[in-house]
Amino acid sequence: MPDNNLFQLLATAQHRLDQGFADLPPAPAPPLSEEAAAILNEAATKLQDNYPYAHPLYAGQMLKPPHPIARAAYALAMSVNPNNHALDGGRASSALEIEAVASLAKMFHWPQHLGHLSSGGTFANLEALWVAGQLAPGKAVAASSQAHYTHSRISSVLGLPFVSVPTDNNGRMDLAALEQLLVTENIGTVVVTLGTTATGSVDPLDQILELQQLHKFRIHVDAAYGGYFTLASNLAPNTRAAYDAIPQADSIVVDPHKHGLQPYGCGAILFHDPTVGRFYKHDSPYTYFSSKELHLGEISLECSRAGASAVALWATQRLLPYTPGGTFAQGLEAGREAALELNRRLAKSSHFVTPIAAPQLDIVFWAARSVSPADSSALAQHIFDEAARLDLHLALANLPISFFPPGTWPQNEQNKSVTCLRSVLMKPEHLPWLDQIWQRLESATHQAVLSIPRQNHRE
Repeated sequence: MPDNNLFQLLATAQHRLDQGFADLPPAPAPPLSEEAAAILNEAATKLQDNYPYAHPLYAGQMLKPPHPIARAAYALAMSVNPNNHALDGGRASSALEIEAVASLAKMFHWPQHLGHLSSGGTFANLEALWVAGQLAPGKAVAASSQAHYTHSRISSVLGLPFVSVPTDNNGRMDLAALEQLLVTENIGTVVVTLGTTATGSVDPLDQILELQQLHKFRIHVDAAYGGYFTLASNLAPNTRAAYDAIPQADSIVVDPHKHGLQPYGCGAILFHDPTVGRFYKHDSPYTYFSSKELHLGEISLECSRAGASAVALWATQRLLPYTPGGTFAQGLEAGREAALELNRRLAKSSHFVTPIAAPQLDIVFWAARSVSPADSSALAQHIFDEAARLDLHLALANLPISFFPPGTWPQNEQNKSVTCLRSVLMKPEHLPWLDQIWQRLESATHQAVLSIPRQNHRE
């Protein structure tokens, strides 16, 4: 959708919104002067100091442009600037948030739930672990060594012990190591990551549920990055099994501001058991209470929250519903197919080493072929820099050598890590642009190889 069309649609919708308050005495907003125009132009110029996040040649970090309807709906709501902490602050947007969160719960096949939007995955995970701590006071939180670092921080904030569980060579939580921890009966909650932020690995939720039957612990699914892939039809069988087990989890976090096409920040926390709402109970004398209905501030640790986020998500869901096989799901499938194809090309190249496991979602990582992890890391940095000069923007990640096939580097190097090149192919456009991405990567690699001493790499 061209921007001019977007602005026209927004202007029409704004006029419709304004009509709802037409019976009020005029109260015009302060005019914007020529000075304001100059300031906005200056801001626009300063904002050029960014990577081109919305373009398909940006294939680095997990940054996906919001859908035009989300941008328009967010801007429309900002003319009201609702606060979804309470019904007094955002009546319409609170109702839309309830609908939007119900759509997320339905996507995960939860017929009942308690949940709300948040400023992002960090705060949503905080709420999940806070409730877990209320249910199992003093018991530890366990997450894989590839889980997001925020879980250890959150556990510290909540005063809960935290245990890091090793992963297997595919970056998934090691079940044998987890079971050794569970027999101590000190673990109250296991964080199962469906889509680690570094490699897109998916912990085996279906098998962890079997351990739950034996050891009785709470399962929190951190699907901040990968949650929406439950709609994808082209997942590998073991990945599909993990997603099919989501309905049995105790809580879920997903970030609509990642694959959900939303502006930052928009996360979501859902609890399977609505009765956990009792832990949120408060009786604040200064909170908005003109309505006797339950409001979102009564089931959230956050107070003020942008109602515009709810309006944007609701509008996007109406346009692109969470239907298997639908347009939204096809976008996820395109990203995964792009990741698989890039991995195939990397595996055939003499310049790169691909990991033991193929991509589980839409994140690809690989190492530069060289005689040692240190030389490989240096070469990866050179390739990263050369690619940026060709307008191809990748990312770097420091990952265990064990993720790569045995013999890639000498045996005495196996306990080390290596700096890898990494690409997040989360835009549907990445698939048709893959040839251009690959051409630039090959050119960048050629230039990088020429720029370093011959002995530091091997053909």
